[in-house]
Amino acid sequence: MHSTAKHFTYDMEQLKATRTLVLDSGEPEGKREEIRRYFHATWELDERLFDCLASDATFTMRADPLRHPLIFYFGHTAAFYINKLILAGILTSRISPRYESMFAVGVDEMSWDDLNEDHYDWPTVPEVQDFRNRVRAAVDDVISVLPLSVPITWDSPVWAVIMGIEHARIHLETSSVLIRQLPLNQLEPHPLWPICREWGPAPANELRPVSGGPLRLGKDRNHPLYGWDNEYGLFEEEVADFQASRFLVSNGEFLAFVDDHGYRERRWWTEEGWNWRQFREAEQPIFWRREGDRWYLRTMLELIEMPWNWPVEVNYLEAKAFCNWLSDRTGKTLRLPTEAEYYRLHQLAGPPDQPYWEKAPGNINLEWWASSCPVDRFESAGFGDVIGNVWQWTEMPIAGFHGFEVHPFYDDFSTPTFDGRHNLIKGGSWISTGNLATRDSRYAFRRHFFQHAGFRYVESAAEVVIPSITYETDEQVSQYCEFHYGEEYFGVPQFNRTVVGKVMAIHGDRPRRKALDLGCATGRGTFELARHFDRVTGLDFSARFIRIGTQLKEEGFVHYTRVEEGEIVSYHEKQLSQFGLDGTREKVEFFQADACNLLTRYSGYDLVLAANLLDRLYDPAKFLREIASRINPGGLLVLLSPYTWLGDFTEKERWLGGFRRDGEPVFTLDGLKEALGRHFALVAAPCDIPFVLRETRRKYQHTLSEMTVWEKRQA
Repeated sequence: MHSTAKHFTYDMEQLKATRTLVLDSGEPEGKREEIRRYFHATWELDERLFDCLASDATFTMRADPLRHPLIFYFGHTAAFYINKLILAGILTSRISPRYESMFAVGVDEMSWDDLNEDHYDWPTVPEVQDFRNRVRAAVDDVISVLPLSVPITWDSPVWAVIMGIEHARIHLETSSVLIRQLPLNQLEPHPLWPICREWGPAPANELRPVSGGPLRLGKDRNHPLYGWDNEYGLFEEEVADFQASRFLVSNGEFLAFVDDHGYRERRWWTEEGWNWRQFREAEQPIFWRREGDRWYLRTMLELIEMPWNWPVEVNYLEAKAFCNWLSDRTGKTLRLPTEAEYYRLHQLAGPPDQPYWEKAPGNINLEWWASSCPVDRFESAGFGDVIGNVWQWTEMPIAGFHGFEVHPFYDDFSTPTFDGRHNLIKGGSWISTGNLATRDSRYAFRRHFFQHAGFRYVESAAEVVIPSITYETDEQVSQYCEFHYGEEYFGVPQFNRTVVGKVMAIHGDRPRRKALDLGCATGRGTFELARHFDRVTGLDFSARFIRIGTQLKEEGFVHYTRVEEGEIVSYHEKQLSQFGLDGTREKVEFFQADACNLLTRYSGYDLVLAANLLDRLYDPAKFLREIASRINPGGLLVLLSPYTWLGDFTEKERWLGGFRRDGEPVFTLDGLKEALGRHFALVAAPCDIPFVLRETRRKYQHTLSEMTVWEKRQA
């Protein structure tokens, strides 16, 4: 049905056995040809998948109400190459601006209750095919001329090409799921996609022990295989002993849940799951068909007698309901595995990784069939389907590992899924190829979505701990996260570190027991003080700020967005360990408080720091009158302020300076001397400390804050 200029000739077995590239070895020109062959093999697989559509009209049918019709995906993988190569500065001109916009981002990943009824003026299939042909030629030309050296890393220009290839392999899988939901009369058989013909009764399942142990996940930048941004960083956990089901849950095992009216019993379902079940009016798994008393299974291109020993394919919500039902029936506490538990099982079973195996050790990478197969067909260390057959749902929403960074060529690949609503799937399916079939791949879907995905269950006494995965988006809080933990701008040193360094030089050999950071915001000054003091308390009026300090104390890291321009944001993770502050976490505490109305327990300090606080208080004189009682004799009060007095924060009659009295100017330093003179002595000359507050990529506030240091007089 389709035509394209063939750059390579492949037989079917070659197409189905291609593997992701090893990027850290080989000669540059040899590697260039490997990339070219991988690109064209991927392109051919994509085209041959769409050969299964019986007519051009099939391309515009909506297989799933929550997804675009397949014409979008036919154009999308091609448009992706051009858009990323333009973004990377490798291409300077477009092939079809209209198509590269239309096929860029779909109304995809929609919630089940957020249907999109927009109508699109889709181009014809021949028009999209012509666009694809031109893109294919353009990418081939890019591969020919792009500078290339080995090892290839994510900083290499050719990374953008490999990104396009691996992206296309993702959609090879997701498009196959949509094809599976089309009417069979809209499809035609194809020799590239033969299904497994082995089926029979379901084997009895059982729990088998898995010993716990240390687990370390996450790639570094020198890893030899391509990776998406969420694969990099570091995750460590001591996995507790647990038991896991020997096999994936089969159609036969799941039938008991269906026969027991599991889809009609509210008590087995989460609230989200029950709402979805009512919306879909689901009575059984989506790919099951019933005719009288007989059950059938819809594969991608056929309807076959129910293979009871194949894995059931369901979404997370159905898998979770089954676990709740089976827990009740068995008296055990069963659930889905965590990501760490999955990898512990994988670690002990030890299957080789793609691309290093000789033959796939499971039903994966298209090396066996274009369908599932019996759950007891591939066993490793006594467990079936450690990899392959169908993806395996986990309990865990996806989050970045510590040290997560977005790739500049695809800044929204992972971060939109860090919302607590996208659960990780592990292990790959029969059509998982390329990066999807590697050990370190990390993919997640909304819990109501369908992939070629099933599950195994576990029993464990360990509590499932969901990590902090959201990115701080409050504009002011995010600005202060960047101010405290982000980059330095225009050569201005980090403000809090500079302040504490200067203060400690003045502090000398005075006692260092307790310090107070008033107006601590997101806490950098608090942690810096804890390098020098036994205990440090950070107080701020804003609970939004205190939440960040508390998270850093408890978890050692923070995620936040940073505005670049308009609606464009970048995503950042910062860890205390980056600044040598991880060892201070046990010495700090954070509380919400009003600096003008402090509880009596906030007393007995050897140092009180109030940075950029004074001109934001509603009654600064009251604060200065009362602070003396909270500082030990000989202790220091450190004040910093740009003296930006504004009526929005402080009524004018309460300003300490910045006004005229009897016609003469009164500066804030004069007001401070007057307010503090009874209890404090100025022990160092006032000095200016600059700071830069970033608002957007092109807007910054560059401010001078005057620092004064006061010693409390001895009684």
